[in-house]
Amino acid sequence: MDNIYYKIYRDYAKQIQNGILRPHSKLPSENELAEAYTTSRETVRKGLNLLAQNGYIQKVKGKGSFVLPIDRFDFPVSGLVSFKELAAKMRESPVTRVVSLEASLAGEEIASRLKVGPDEPIWKVVRTRTMDGEAIILDKDWFLQSCVPDLTKEICEDSIYQYLEKTMDIPISFAKKVITVEEATEEDSSLLDLTRHELIVVVRNYVHLEDAQLFQYTESRHRPDKFRFVDFARRQ
Repeated sequence: MDNIYYKIYRDYAKQIQNGILRPHSKLPSENELAEAYTTSRETVRKGLNLLAQNGYIQKVKGKGSFVLPIDRFDFPVSGLVSFKELAAKMRESPVTRVVSLEASLAGEEIASRLKVGPDEPIWKVVRTRTMDGEAIILDKDWFLQSCVPDLTKEICEDSIYQYLEKTMDIPISFAKKVITVEEATEEDSSLLDLTRHELIVVVRNYVHLEDAQLFQYTESRHRPDKFRFVDFARRQ
């Protein structure tokens, strides 16, 4: 039966998710799987390909299929979601800590990011995100006070986007994202549990309201071993 390939996929995906098959361990050969499931190698191949397409295994020519680490959190590249919305899809509930919340003037660098003058009033919010007992994201946000008139520590600990859209009725529309890999700074090292990592993935967001007003600049700094950045692409 053709749907045996999906049973192979489901069986091994479940074993990998549950930790029964550890990262880098080798799956049985195609011949062994064909015998175990009483099916053809072609059907086995379809099941293994599905596992590979969904990030569970890597097929190495001439060597076999090996389990990939799946202890990374999927971070959407093209979507514009709040961290609270992202966290709702995770197995563990992350903890947000507000390091600082301050009202100030933009200054030259942030003014250039937000396309305003250096004397423009802004909010600066610095937060860490802790998962499984480790601080692995440092979020640094700058908001125009003309668009976000009020912020509190409680709002920042919960969800700024939820506050803006649900409480203030301020619609957030789109963002330009720039993703780079950079050397970790002293601030990264002091606020995050970087362990042996000297590099960090930085996602810079330029976020616009529904009327196309640029109102937020964000630097979201991620420990590289804990995330994979995913997108769905369709050939036109």
